[in-house]
Amino acid sequence: MSLTILLLFICATSLFVYRIKRHRRRVLRRNRENWSIGIYDGPTPFTLHPKEGVINPIMTAEDVTDVKARFVADPFMIEHDNEFHLFFEVLNSSRNKGEIGHARSSDMKRWTYNSIVLREWYHLSYPYVFSHDGSLFMIPECLKSKEIRLYKADPFPVRWRHAATLVKGKNRFAPLSDPSIIQHNGRWYLFVNARKLNNLHLFSSDTLFGPWKEHPKSPIITASLNYSRPGGRIVSHEGSLYRFCQDGVPHYGSKVWAFRITELSALSFSEEIISGGPVVEAGSEGWNCMGMHTVDPHRQKNGHWIAIVDGLEHRNPA
Repeated sequence: MSLTILLLFICATSLFVYRIKRHRRRVLRRNRENWSIGIYDGPTPFTLHPKEGVINPIMTAEDVTDVKARFVADPFMIEHDNEFHLFFEVLNSSRNKGEIGHARSSDMKRWTYNSIVLREWYHLSYPYVFSHDGSLFMIPECLKSKEIRLYKADPFPVRWRHAATLVKGKNRFAPLSDPSIIQHNGRWYLFVNARKLNNLHLFSSDTLFGPWKEHPKSPIITASLNYSRPGGRIVSHEGSLYRFCQDGVPHYGSKVWAFRITELSALSFSEEIISGGPVVEAGSEGWNCMGMHTVDPHRQKNGHWIAIVDGLEHRNPA
């Protein structure tokens, strides 16, 4: 065997061993993760605390009745026909893949789990649900598909059909995670994380169905584990847009920050971080003692804000 072939063999073997060890670390981390869902509220979408009168968490893996769930996470809520609907990732233990679950409530305090409403061959999470032109849509994270896919309720809330592919899998930044969408001044904007690069990319379009093109200012954040990964719904408050990002330091899912978007158009973008610390982070209760990574705020009629959040605790190793 020549020296060159030997060196190539050693490099390939080292890479294989590294990938095996990395996969084992990911499996161990996921097996220890125990995410659940709670409710916070506050005077602004970025000043939030546990809501009084609510016993958190309001949704756990034990509430899932149609599959064996390891955890529930990434909650997004929408109101429809005078009822509140909650969509979230359910980590199906038997498939070891995320699926999208649904629960409903009349008062946002007591929730009833319904069923899994969306399942694909690949892992699903982060079911960003929203309304547009009288229809209800969802953009879940579809990481392994290497696409950003739009789903439409047909009928709501129990069935979702693929309506469009917004960003194709051949995009050079794929895979793209945690897509977060907003319509602003008649134009659509889509924030996504390029996981391999730790970049935050921005796409825009005249219409929801596209074509979508990368914004001239994109990537708007590069090589950052702190601020590049979306962490919830983009909202408007007192004339400004706010986006949330989940912090991967010192560990995945540790806390969420808020940024005020100061300029957003087809050609320009700028933002500033909100001072005062994270919006949500590890709390004193067991269900979120290790961290939090998703915030879905909604403005109430009295001007107050309520937010669906998730929290992390670790199971003891078996």
